[in-house]
Amino acid sequence: MKYKVDDSCVCCGACTAVCPTVFFMGDNGRVAAIADDVPEDVLEDAEDAMGGCPVGAIHTV
Repeated sequence: MKYKVDDSCVCCGACTAVCPTVFFMGDNGRVAAIADDVPEDVLEDAEDAMGGCPVGAIHTV
């Protein structure tokens, strides 16, 4: 499974705190997700990060 952060992201950093393996602050100051499939051992954390996004900017692809 892969994740995408859309343009509605407010860069609050909640997802990077919950799942830094998948979500990170990009060079442009925006939150991004790794391009690869999410490793099984952090999949639950990634789902928690998506569910905790205050603006619903994280989606699965």
